[in-house]
Amino acid sequence: MSAPTREITMATGETGFDDVTFNLISVQYHALKAGHDYGQYVRDARNAGEEDIAQFFEQVMKEDSERAHRCHELLRQLGGGTDQTSPQQGPA
Repeated sequence: MSAPTREITMATGETGFDDVTFNLISVQYHALKAGHDYGQYVRDARNAGEEDIAQFFEQVMKEDSERAHRCHELLRQLGGGTDQTSPQQGPA
């Protein structure tokens, strides 16, 4: 006798996406948007002569970039490997 199969059912929200996928997309979007905004914060801090603050914003920007990349990896796992895109690497 074979082992019973277990079907995984994900809740689907009002968007038509399962909640887990939607949540990952949301986190990825907000991380990328914030990273864009932080670039201006870095410039503002440097223009004000606040290098410590500029470095803080650069660290936050790096963390959000890593968060967005991780979301991308997790979304690819959920999609069964059908994703043909990959995040672009910015300047090091």
